[in-house]
Amino acid sequence: MVIKKKMEDKKLQWLKQIPEKIGWYLSGFSDGEGSFNVSLRKKEDYRVEWQVVLTLNVSQRDISNLVLLKRYLGCGRLQHRKDGIHYYVAGNNQIILKRIIPFFERFYFLSSSKKKNFSLFRQIAKLVEIEAHLNPEGFKKIVSLREELNKGRGRKRKYNQNDVTINYQRFLRDYTSDTDKKSVKI
Repeated sequence: MVIKKKMEDKKLQWLKQIPEKIGWYLSGFSDGEGSFNVSLRKKEDYRVEWQVVLTLNVSQRDISNLVLLKRYLGCGRLQHRKDGIHYYVAGNNQIILKRIIPFFERFYFLSSSKKKNFSLFRQIAKLVEIEAHLNPEGFKKIVSLREELNKGRGRKRKYNQNDVTINYQRFLRDYTSDTDKKSVKI
């Protein structure tokens, strides 16, 4: 138990080194300018035929705060659009779990909408961490939670729940028949 606690403390040492004022500033900035997203990418070679991609995006004309985010989070990348907007992107599922979520758990959001979106995002990330997205029920839960994420005006998705449901029914049929075949072999 003591060894596990020490390992956890070591994993979060980077977080303890962030000055309080900077952490709260970056959290407040992200509260206003950031967005947690869960994308579904069509992948024919995946068993589920969908890849679950977790991202944090923060955009701004002035790059200064984005540089601070990258520096203190120790991850992500900065990009620039043709219209003069800069943005910070963290889009690796492991980075989301090991850096982004712990940061915003410590320096939590104050707005109710961002708290809700972060809670949904964190639930989805935890499901991905335990590989629930690789089985029918877990994948269905992720898609359901995703529908609640960033509700309202301006939300754009390439694939919605209906697109996924069609493939999900086929996946469920195939998954069940594969499971039946495996149980016969045993």
